Amino acid sequence: MCSYTSRAAALALLVGALACSDRPPGTAPDATAGPAALATATNPELLARSLALALGDPAFRAHVKGELDRSPFREHKLSFQRFLVAGRGHALAAMAQRSGVATADLARTSDGAIPLEMYLPVPEHRRAWKGDANVLVATAVADHDPPVAFDVRGNRLVLDPERPPATPVIAVVPLETDFSTTPERDACWACVILPPPPPPPPVVPGLYLSKAHFVDDFEGWLKGGPEFEVHILGQKGQTDSLTDYQCAGEKQPWPYYFDQNALDWGGSVMLFSKVQLDAYNAAHPGQNIRVFVVEDDDTACQIKADRNLLNDAIKAVDGAYKAITAGNDSSSWALKTFKRASAFQKLWAALASLINTNDELVGNAVEDAVVGISYPGYNWIVKGQNNATNGWITLGMK
Repeated sequence: MCSYTSRAAALALLVGALACSDRPPGTAPDATAGPAALATATNPELLARSLALALGDPAFRAHVKGELDRSPFREHKLSFQRFLVAGRGHALAAMAQRSGVATADLARTSDGAIPLEMYLPVPEHRRAWKGDANVLVATAVADHDPPVAFDVRGNRLVLDPERPPATPVIAVVPLETDFSTTPERDACWACVILPPPPPPPPVVPGLYLSKAHFVDDFEGWLKGGPEFEVHILGQKGQTDSLTDYQCAGEKQPWPYYFDQNALDWGGSVMLFSKVQLDAYNAAHPGQNIRVFVVEDDDTACQIKADRNLLNDAIKAVDGAYKAITAGNDSSSWALKTFKRASAFQKLWAALASLINTNDELVGNAVEDAVVGISYPGYNWIVKGQNNATNGWITLGMK
């Protein structure tokens, strides 16, 4: 993803508060503020307020509702910047007219903002909103930041970052979706004679994840469903530091494609091939690998987190289990298995990201026999900051 460091610093955006009533009181700096006052607002707030004011027009609301409903992307997301310029800039012109901001100025604001997407992140809101005026537009840059929201009259509200309001909310938030390819729409499969499915691809030997359960989605409600990723961490060169060797996630190609958007998942995804593991063991004799889970916020398969927080989490888990917090191939001629092993590298070498938002550190997988607790059907426990149990997963060699 491109770097937006300078912009992100300028984009102190986001989204405000509404408790659990349909129209709770909010903080409105000036509901009648004109273009001069709006110019002092951060870009995403200005765009969100302009969209909210445009939604005061029933015809425009119907247009937005239709575009969201027709979106083939997960959670019916739309690229915000594309939406503004589609149809010869129909949405941009409507927003400019209702907000009193010149169309050219609003276009420059959109072009200068980080890439954004819009959708209703709360499933209940998607089902409830019928295109009426009982709707908010909210924005926030960092996950769990208090969202700043606007109603159709332009009133500014600050929302609870952990609990959505009763009023449906359209989010205008940093881009997470790849809009460069269009997913297949649902089809009437009963109307089509399908050819027989191709044979499944051969199993690539390696370390696989087959089940996962997490105790939380680690995602603020404004950012929609979670995007879990599993990273293989190991020795960086011949140092005592860690580096990222492989990631399994929703933007990865087969066999590393892994798309978990809820607390539970089952299937088969390779985390590290046997070829990769053998090469790692040859280059790092006596060393082992960590299986580490994150909830990704913006940039797929790149751990962007505060280095100190990550190191503190690893130290807490290592301290609790005498550093038996890694694993390696322990297969024999009779049994393929991935078993506990000592972890020697304890420091995450990468710098924290200076752009967008930090990923949530779900935790380091530790074999259940080491932790001393077990869950039926699972064999590794995901331990996070302060050694909290954040989930349990099933790992094995194939």
